[in-house]
Amino acid sequence: TAKQNFGGGNTAWEERKLSKYETSEIRLMEIVEDLCESSSFECNRMVEEHEEHFETWWFKRKTKHPDLHKWFCIETIKVCCPKGTFGLDCNDCVGGSETPCHGNGRCDGDGTRGGDGKCSCDNGYTGEFCLDCREGYYNEVRNDTFSLCTECHSSCKTCTGGTHQDCDECKDGWEEDDQEACVDVNECSKDPSSCNEDQYCLNTEGSYSCKACDKVCSGCTAAGPDKCQSCASGYQDTEGTCTDIDECSQPEPVCTKEHEVCVNNKGSFTCICSSGYEEKDGECVQTPQQGGFEDQSYSFLYSVLVKCSFFALLLQNLETLASEIN
Repeated sequence: TAKQNFGGGNTAWEERKLSKYETSEIRLMEIVEDLCESSSFECNRMVEEHEEHFETWWFKRKTKHPDLHKWFCIETIKVCCPKGTFGLDCNDCVGGSETPCHGNGRCDGDGTRGGDGKCSCDNGYTGEFCLDCREGYYNEVRNDTFSLCTECHSSCKTCTGGTHQDCDECKDGWEEDDQEACVDVNECSKDPSSCNEDQYCLNTEGSYSCKACDKVCSGCTAAGPDKCQSCASGYQDTEGTCTDIDECSQPEPVCTKEHEVCVNNKGSFTCICSSGYEEKDGECVQTPQQGGFEDQSYSFLYSVLVKCSFFALLLQNLETLASEIN
């Protein structure tokens, strides 16, 4: 802990009566209580089982053996080994304890009383001692105790150096040219194409991919409406680019039913009923007026009343005119 005293008001009295805080039993208990997470059963079990060892080290061994891990784990309860060693007798890992697996891998059981000491090599390395290079890598530096493996050029399966001219064997998707260098194979130049009719081929280093043509195309050589081999149905070639055909502006009408109008879409068209009409049984019929039976009856009655009022007014005017004539 960082603090140097018990935190009371009279530090001199505390040190005289309780000894120094940094070497006190109180500080030891505070440390021990915080060693494990409350949920870690194994950790708490080990602390409880070996509490006397901690107290022995704290009060009697700490000065002479300041490394608690070495004194407690390795030398006292003997569940650990020094770094770079393994097994019941803490034998040196392959390559020695200073550089296990010659620095190019991990020793099985390193630092424990278990394991078999075999090396699991890092990426790029192989072999019992992790001194050999795996396929796709080459030895930039190599001696009996040290090896530096560097990745080959992306075109090489095996190699002796870092360029595409140092390949012993080319990877799939690459081939040797006249200078014995590995160069990319352009799969897209093959005939017939490796892609489907509605796709175009995109060459990549060592491989290729098939991409979907633009929807306005029927076959294409690249992306976009100007790379079509021919235009899809509903589209036409306009100066090298496939554009939509406006079927609704054709000389011959495409919507021929009565009260039907044409609406143009991308690549197609739709026939719909004109305003005031609706589709019924494949025909455009007039849309019924709004309102139910009562509204229609009211309208009819209203029109009758208007007509009656008109004739009543006309009759009254005729009678007035007749009386004036008489």
